[in-house]
Amino acid sequence: MSWSWKTSPAYFSRTWRTLAFRLTAGYALAGLFVVSAATASLYFVLRSELEKSTDLFLADKLHVIRTMLSDRPDDWDALHEEIELESAARKYEHFYVRLLDSRNQVLLMTPGMAEQLDFSKFKAPPGSPSDRGVPMRGANGQLFWATTALASVGSPPSATDTIQIAIDISQKEELLARYRFWFWTLLTATSVVFPLIGYQIARRGIRPVEEMATTARHITSTNLRERIRTEGYLFELASLARTFNEMLDRLEESFERISQFSADIAHDLRTPVNNIRGETEVALARARSVEEYRDVLGSCLEEAVRLSELISDLLFLARAESPLTHLRREPVDVHQLLNGICEYYEASAADHGIALTTSPGHKPIISEMDRTLIQRAVGNLVSNALAHTPAGGSVILGANAELSAVRIEVVDTGAGIPAEALPRVFDRFYRVDSSRSKALGGTGLGLAIVQSIMVLHGGKAEIASQPGQGTRVTLRMPISRAA
Repeated sequence: MSWSWKTSPAYFSRTWRTLAFRLTAGYALAGLFVVSAATASLYFVLRSELEKSTDLFLADKLHVIRTMLSDRPDDWDALHEEIELESAARKYEHFYVRLLDSRNQVLLMTPGMAEQLDFSKFKAPPGSPSDRGVPMRGANGQLFWATTALASVGSPPSATDTIQIAIDISQKEELLARYRFWFWTLLTATSVVFPLIGYQIARRGIRPVEEMATTARHITSTNLRERIRTEGYLFELASLARTFNEMLDRLEESFERISQFSADIAHDLRTPVNNIRGETEVALARARSVEEYRDVLGSCLEEAVRLSELISDLLFLARAESPLTHLRREPVDVHQLLNGICEYYEASAADHGIALTTSPGHKPIISEMDRTLIQRAVGNLVSNALAHTPAGGSVILGANAELSAVRIEVVDTGAGIPAEALPRVFDRFYRVDSSRSKALGGTGLGLAIVQSIMVLHGGKAEIASQPGQGTRVTLRMPISRAA
């Protein structure tokens, strides 16, 4: 046989690791085990029943002869017929009987018994009556089932005779031999048929998986619109296909967000850099006065501050997603925290003509939190509320204690957010009104930072809004470290 890649060890190693091969091997081994166990069980049951029937026949013959010796010890004609003539009349399953007296002298014997059996192989009669036989080979190789038993003569007993009986069970052995032959024939056939059937079942079973794999191979970062069909599959595979499609939907959405993120960040970084470059080039085009240089430097500083804030926000989000991020928790009076934030933004609110107030609490709320991060989260919400609330509106800060959590709310009477935009407001760089947000200097990272801070505290941020009526943002987090 020539050596090829299909007979190489590497090929067999790859084949063994395939699902089709393992399923085929599993089906074949399971089928062979079931067939072997079933046929072997039937064989042992058949053998046991044949031995049982032979023992019953021996017991019956012994009972008949014992009864005759006990009740009619002088009826030699009946004994002669039972021992010497009945066996000769049988066509199948011949039996032989020999009757010995107490001095081991032969009284009666079935004709031909001496030629068929070696009397020395008969065991001595047991001390107690026993009808259980033992196997014995005859002169011509036939198998006999033989036993030796004692029988009382007369009633009351006047002597004890010995009965030796042997039954030819060679036909039963031939039956068992034929059964074993068919057993091994069936086992050989199934060892060939079962792998073939198992392979067909395995191939048919994994065909949907191969179709899924083929579809998955067509999916790339530039082709995320491919989907696996779910029609015509079994429930489990259809569920797998739906799960895979849902994962692809999330991946496609994530790639789109990343692409949009890249475009937004490129634009947000390019604009201040171009502004700085343009103003610098204009300032250097000719000699300027000190005041003109001061104006240029001030404008460049504003753009640099914007760049710095954007980079700072991005770095914060990156650190917030790191598993190594630790909070500096400390007991914080939530109402005092909100009052401090209100005072910080009070001047800005007054400039916009907006009433900024806090909802007074009935009792202090002490919670373990990172003061700086919570101040930043609430500050982002207040800054957004002031930017999107028209003059004459109001922004209210409040806090309430629940069972094991603290709830901080920022409510405004601003323009509100459309319902279709609410699920995405916490996404990075997402702007409900892109032109308005950019005009106000927003980067679309404020609410993403708020949600990241809540996640770090084991809580979450929620938002509810009605266009034209205002927005309510709720921060909910555990009130203590243990909670």
